[in-house]
Amino acid sequence: MARSIDYGFLMHRAMRGLIQSVLTDVASNGLPGAHHFFITFDTTHPDVAIADWLRARYPAEMTVVIQHWFENLTVTDDGFSVTLNFGNAPEPLIIPFDAVRTFVDPSVEFGLRFEQHEEEAEDEDDTVEVAEENAPSRPAEVVSLDKFRKQ
Repeated sequence: MARSIDYGFLMHRAMRGLIQSVLTDVASNGLPGAHHFFITFDTTHPDVAIADWLRARYPAEMTVVIQHWFENLTVTDDGFSVTLNFGNAPEPLIIPFDAVRTFVDPSVEFGLRFEQHEEEAEDEDDTVEVAEENAPSRPAEVVSLDKFRKQ
């Protein structure tokens, strides 16, 4: 079998490493300026730990906001945990990086999106969208890496 470079996997690992670095800094130093995050994650991921009532309300995916009130933000190599306020009820969440579907910081118009195709559910994601404030002003493109794969 021929060996090949799995660029999709490498790109996703790098992008999740970026999220890890940002959250590690916020855990140590707090959110700088107007920065805040919208993080969407797959609630069906086996390593996601959320309250049963949250899982019932968000059976497929959930978006959380890290902005005004959060505490106990802890970041590991595999993911992060944080306590957020849901209607004056603090709830701890454990979210592995592999469960993250989007990470957005609207204060600087930065966003990452990880898509998973149904037929490749057991494989690593292979589409990434990146948007940055300083990028040329044109619509963001989603580039599928499938067209570059040898059949």
